Amino acid sequence: MSLETAWPGKAWEVGDPEELGFNRERLAEAGRRMAEEAENSPYRVLIVRHGRIAAEWNYKIDQFEQARQASASKSTFSCVLGIAVEEGVIDSADDRVIDYYPEMMDVAEGEGPKPGRHAFPENEEITFRQLIGNTSGYMKPGEAPGKVFNYQTFGMNILTHAVASAYNLYKTIEPERGAGFGTLTEWKLRNPIGGTWSWGYRNFELPPAARLGVFGYFTGYEMTCYDMARCGMLWMHGGMWDSKQVVPREWMIEATRVNAEVLANEPDENHRYGLGFWCNDRGKMWPDLPQDSFAASGAGRQHIWVCPSLDLIVVRSPGIYQQEDPSQGSGFLELVAEAAR
Repeated sequence: MSLETAWPGKAWEVGDPEELGFNRERLAEAGRRMAEEAENSPYRVLIVRHGRIAAEWNYKIDQFEQARQASASKSTFSCVLGIAVEEGVIDSADDRVIDYYPEMMDVAEGEGPKPGRHAFPENEEITFRQLIGNTSGYMKPGEAPGKVFNYQTFGMNILTHAVASAYNLYKTIEPERGAGFGTLTEWKLRNPIGGTWSWGYRNFELPPAARLGVFGYFTGYEMTCYDMARCGMLWMHGGMWDSKQVVPREWMIEATRVNAEVLANEPDENHRYGLGFWCNDRGKMWPDLPQDSFAASGAGRQHIWVCPSLDLIVVRSPGIYQQEDPSQGSGFLELVAEAAR
């Protein structure tokens, strides 16, 4: 018997694992495995099915503590970009970013994050789609737009500043005075789904001449596991929250599949990234997990894994895997998925 989705209000409904379709023994085994492998490391796990909490394990970290999402924020960036295109603030994801944010080219030699990194003439052709897909080559010598997958922070900053500028919310001369992309996210995404996360700017320690106002000021979100699970619910339902389409459905479908430029230019083993999401539709991310699954992932072992075919969300914040590779820790996900089948 399938259950109707329970959309959370301020609180989440807690369900009986067996009524949610889990094998109780197998789910418990996944919990034991997590505890054994963690040894003394802190971890948090939240497992949601049909919109209900099936299991929650917290060890040495408060369940309500907000954690920095780092690059997991990129998946949220993608959603706001899709909304901006839907609203016509940006005409198309294939538009040149320079036409909205010409300041991106105002990084001369010696003004970038390190020697040899600055704005190159070919960067004028970078599109929004290439920025969110990490194929832009921004400030990367020898990387033509759309030709190389290279996981970036500064390219993402150009994306967020360009979108915020299109809404008149960011100015390079006074980056911290405007509402910024983080506030835009609150308006367009957080508030409609009942989230509680906060945000702040982050900067690396860079040379004094670096044009931080142009390519710095990373928008970083700080979330509880419950906020992360809300994002997972939104994504799993194609951008729909309850009866409201928050993120365009077509954008969510495209964003959670390996993007065309990665397919065209990268070897098969690298066919793992969409538009701000790690994707498994080619079976290269997690070979033993359903191919419709995808994830947001960031440093600090932040991970939101979503599997629509199992109606399943697994949040780890932090997880216990040691490498900052979103494919790490797949053994635990396999145990949880097996318990849900």
